Amino acid sequence: MCGIAGIFDCAGKRPIDRAVLERMNASQHHRGPDEGGVHVESGVGLAHRRLSIIDLSTGHQPLFNEDGSVAVVFNGEIYNYVELRAELQKRAH
Repeated sequence: MCGIAGIFDCAGKRPIDRAVLERMNASQHHRGPDEGGVHVESGVGLAHRRLSIIDLSTGHQPLFNEDGSVAVVFNGEIYNYVELRAELQKRAH
């Protein structure tokens, strides 16, 4: 079971304290001992702990879109990934 954490400033004016976010992430190491990642930008900080079950070599989080303008962390498996992958490849993703 993976773990996620985050800090969100609704006004988007305060800087996110990366050290606090990293401590939050470290506190859930037991939920995802295989890997951890953080992403900090103005108004938001995302953190993820990973437990590798199916996708052992990729699947690092936070995940980003092609140009890096969107970041996401999530917990769970995408069970129809084969179909989704084919559809996304047709769209040049």
